[in-house]
Amino acid sequence: MSSAVRIVEVSPRDGLQSEALQVDTKVKLELIQRLVAAGLRDIEVTAFVNPEHVPQMADAEALCRQLQPAEEVRFSALVPNLQGLQRAQQASINNLAFFSAASESFCLKNIGCSIEQSLQRCQQLIEPLRQQPNSRLRAYISCAFACPYEGPVAAEKVSELAAKLMAIGCDEIVLADTIGVATPRLTSQLVQRVKEQVPIKRLALHLHDTRGQALANIYACLELGIRTIDASVAGLGGCPFAPGATGNLATEDLVYLLEGCGVDTGIDLDRLINTGRFICAQLGRANQSRVGVAGGFPYES
Repeated sequence: MSSAVRIVEVSPRDGLQSEALQVDTKVKLELIQRLVAAGLRDIEVTAFVNPEHVPQMADAEALCRQLQPAEEVRFSALVPNLQGLQRAQQASINNLAFFSAASESFCLKNIGCSIEQSLQRCQQLIEPLRQQPNSRLRAYISCAFACPYEGPVAAEKVSELAAKLMAIGCDEIVLADTIGVATPRLTSQLVQRVKEQVPIKRLALHLHDTRGQALANIYACLELGIRTIDASVAGLGGCPFAPGATGNLATEDLVYLLEGCGVDTGIDLDRLINTGRFICAQLGRANQSRVGVAGGFPYES
C-alpha cells in the first residue's frame, strides 16, 4: 500500500457549519493552528456563503485575514458561486472547493439551483480562478450514494456528473456520502465506476460516519488506489440541508487506521487527539472520535 495518502481536514468548515453555538473567530483560528501543529497540511478553513443561510461562516473574511501562513500548508475555502469566489480572492484564498450534487432535490436545497445550473456556476469560476497563480478547484459531488429526499443514487449518474466537472476544469472530484449510508461494497463499486471517467489520483472521498461504516469504506478504497481522504477532527460535522446526517469520519480514527497499515501520515496523533478534545470542550459537546476518546495505541511497538 502506497504511503502517499493526503488527508484534507475539513473541521473548521464542514465540522463547524452546523453547530448551533456561534464559535468565536479566535477559537476557529486556534483550532486551525493546532491542526497545523499536529501535522495537517491541507485544511478547509471556511466557506464564503450567504451568512443568512450558514451563520457560522459569517466571519470568513475576518478569519482568512488572520490566518498565519505555514510552510507547505494549503488553506482552502468553499465557494458556491462567482460572488463567493470574488470574496475568497479578496481574502487571498485561491484554493477553493465547489458543491454540486447527484440529486436534483438536494442541489436545490443545498445551493438553490439545479444540477445543470450548478455546472454553469462551476464553469463561471474557472477562468477568473486560473488568473491567480497556484489556484486549485476541487468539486464535491454531494449525495453520491443516496439522497435524503430521493433515495438511492445511480452510480452512472455520479460518474456522468464527475466527467462533466472534470471537463469543466476541476482539479479534483470528491465523492461525498452526505448522509452516511455507504458500505464497503457500495463505495468500492462507485469508485470503480467513476474512475472510468476520472483518473484515480484525482478522486477523493468525503464520508460521513452516520452508520459507522466510514473506516471500512476507506480501507476498501485504499486497495483500489484512493489516496485523498477528507476527515474532521473529533468527528465534527453534519449538513444543515440533509436531515439525519451526522458527523464526518474522525481524523484521529483515520490516522490510527493508516498508521496501523504502515502508512506514514506525518501527523502527530497525540497532538491531534488533544486538538479534538480542545474543540469539543469549546463546543460543549461529546467527542465522536473513538480514538479521540480512548487515546492512541497504549503499548510500545
